[in-house]
Amino acid sequence: MKLITGILLFLCGTALAQEPCTKVWLTGKVEDTLVKHAFLNLMVVNTSNGKGVFGQPDGTFGVYVNNNDSIILSIKGYERYGFRVKGDSSCHFEVYAAVERKARQIDEVVIKPLKSIQEIKEERAALALRETRTITGLEAFQSPITALYQRFSKKEQSKAIVAKKQYEDSKEEVVQELLRLYVSYDIIKLNNEDFIDFIRFMNMDDNFLKTATDIELITFIKDKLEHYLLLHPEKE
Repeated sequence: MKLITGILLFLCGTALAQEPCTKVWLTGKVEDTLVKHAFLNLMVVNTSNGKGVFGQPDGTFGVYVNNNDSIILSIKGYERYGFRVKGDSSCHFEVYAAVERKARQIDEVVIKPLKSIQEIKEERAALALRETRTITGLEAFQSPITALYQRFSKKEQSKAIVAKKQYEDSKEEVVQELLRLYVSYDIIKLNNEDFIDFIRFMNMDDNFLKTATDIELITFIKDKLEHYLLLHPEKE
């Protein structure tokens, strides 16, 4: 009897040990073997579920995935590195990626001196939090958006919340104008209805938006768009 019990326990233990992992802890590091470089734009893209996370500036990353998921490491200026996850007995998978820079020719980008460009520059430079003021009567009809904000302020009893909302809307409008401009010059390809979703995906730093040069903005937005379309191939 003891022998039979022992065999059964052994078989059960073996079956449990061989049970595949439901989740695998994926860790890794990307490295340029020729030049030590901070990977500020590393994204770990899970093409099996269409999700992605950003890595650390030192090239390391860690994320939970499913066993057998297909992963792509997308790094600004580098060839993509792809692999499939195979969890070990401890449900862990580690990868080291030696990456190489893309051999590509960058076309010259010329932005024509249109008035809209200058206006956008001025709007970028002028972005700042401002205190709201109470408006009543005729002013409310002349500025319905501000009147709406004012009612919101009274409800929340916080002008700081109103100012932040106005600032975020102003920032969003400025970036939308940039995207429209870049689309009109064929610098990027993106549908108007995807602007808001892409803007929130970029999560552009406020100070960068206000102080970056035109070429810095173009480079940043094009790089982010590459990652965005990788996660949303149906929008290409």
